[in-house]
Amino acid sequence: MARSIAKETFESVRYSFGDVESVTSSDEGLLVRGTLFAFLDGDDLVVEVPFVRANDLVDRGLAEKFTREGSTERDWVRVTDRQLWPELAREAHEFVGEPAVGGDS
Repeated sequence: MARSIAKETFESVRYSFGDVESVTSSDEGLLVRGTLFAFLDGDDLVVEVPFVRANDLVDRGLAEKFTREGSTERDWVRVTDRQLWPELAREAHEFVGEPAVGGDS
């Protein structure tokens, strides 16, 4: 049952990006300009946010570092609290989708 609630919440987050031209959705998750920034892993949302923000979320007990194939990912965190998902997905979108300094900014 929790899995279906998580999927519904993720679908709601996915829908919230429907009007953002640079965001696409795939089996992997949500991508901005082809780069993954958020995905569902089990019942948790996993997002890429700045390193300092990731540590802040972990330190406050709001997230856990995300581990892939035994390696902890520097900027990726796993979030259980579904109320935080929309906000953190937006942060991840902004972080990953920002043009490089001196690029298209």
